[in-house]
Amino acid sequence: MTSDEIVVGLDIGTTKIVAMVGRKNEFGKIEILGLGKTDSLGVVRGVVSNIEKTVQSIRLAVEEAESKAGVHIKVVNVGIAGQHIRSLQHRGIHTRNSLEEEISQKDIDQLIDNMYKLVMNPGEEIIHVLPQEYIVDNEVGIKDPIGMSGIRLEANFHIITGQIAAINNLIKCVRKAGLEVAGLTLEPLASADAVLSLEEKEAGVALVDIGGGTTDVAVFYDKIIRHTAVIPFGGNVITEDIKEGCTIIKTQAELLKIKFGSALASLNQENERVTIPGLRGREPKEISLKNLAHIVEARMEEIIEHVYYEIKSSGFEKKLIAGIVVTGGGAQLKHVTQLIEYITGMDTRVGYPNEHLTKGVEDVTSPMYATGVGLVLRSFEQTKSKKAEPLNEGPTFLDEPDVKGENEGEIKGHSTKNIGSWFETLLRKSEAWFKEDPQ
Repeated sequence: MTSDEIVVGLDIGTTKIVAMVGRKNEFGKIEILGLGKTDSLGVVRGVVSNIEKTVQSIRLAVEEAESKAGVHIKVVNVGIAGQHIRSLQHRGIHTRNSLEEEISQKDIDQLIDNMYKLVMNPGEEIIHVLPQEYIVDNEVGIKDPIGMSGIRLEANFHIITGQIAAINNLIKCVRKAGLEVAGLTLEPLASADAVLSLEEKEAGVALVDIGGGTTDVAVFYDKIIRHTAVIPFGGNVITEDIKEGCTIIKTQAELLKIKFGSALASLNQENERVTIPGLRGREPKEISLKNLAHIVEARMEEIIEHVYYEIKSSGFEKKLIAGIVVTGGGAQLKHVTQLIEYITGMDTRVGYPNEHLTKGVEDVTSPMYATGVGLVLRSFEQTKSKKAEPLNEGPTFLDEPDVKGENEGEIKGHSTKNIGSWFETLLRKSEAWFKEDPQ
């Protein structure tokens, strides 16, 4: 196997770090060769809070994936999330000089490049500029204006921003673990690739990825991403509530949530109880499953209310024919789809990342691996777009639309995977820092 046939996705989450090694077979399906998973000890709500602990966890996950896949991992595609990620809508205008000349890719590039010059809050920079639709001389709803005539070229943009410090710390951790960052992908977009179909994206769908520290929301309509948000609540706050409500330790609370937790208390009987061992010779403790479900339901309601607020804020609530697709570790909670349907009134299903997978050495069809599978899929997009370039050139963001317009109905994007000059500067600083202090 040559190196360009194999890619690695690295999902650095709040509760777990997953390294996933994959390759494409002759039918275009992804075969997972190896998977490494370890507890995430240095990440809080998607943001690195302890460099050394995060580096140690990354190394353990990568070593496990290497031993299972029988390969040596050097380059990874990293997922980025966290509560510092923010999105906004903006309209850009580019006035052309000549009505005689047709609109070209150069005009589109200039329009998109201008968006990177918007003034942001201190320490915050634009990560992505994603065109939604183009307007040529007040003619709206244009997906590809190349070849048209017009003086005034406008576009509605979905702009995603993040904190430079948070991204820099993430890159430092990966480099200190002895790896190169081939690309950075927004985690909700990676999860969307793994669990959503093109039909759902066209009809209108909201992806809800309930992780350990954060809940990611991505709204799609007419195959275009319309809204993104990161909610700073996830499965960990449910565990904390169980720990406090049942007066037990955290590991017991996590096991209770996974094995007996339910998002609907009304479906539990009053006499259903579970016994957990006491601490250091103390008596075992009996816990009512109905009380447990009340604790879980209360917190899940709060998370879903936040999600529903974001869906309504997008302005596409009434247009989402495909409803909601819930994925991530939190999607494994019993009766979670019923609770979401009850609160939002929208059709809901659990998203499993099995559409693009063959049967491999690992069973990765659980919703908790959706982001990891999506990162592997995005890695193949990158290697396809950079076939003639070496992988170790440095990170690029991989969530821009198909720049070649190969897929029918795709919105026309930048001619290159453009990420803004600020990130290149950040990468150079990171490289200089790593050479000075490789340990």
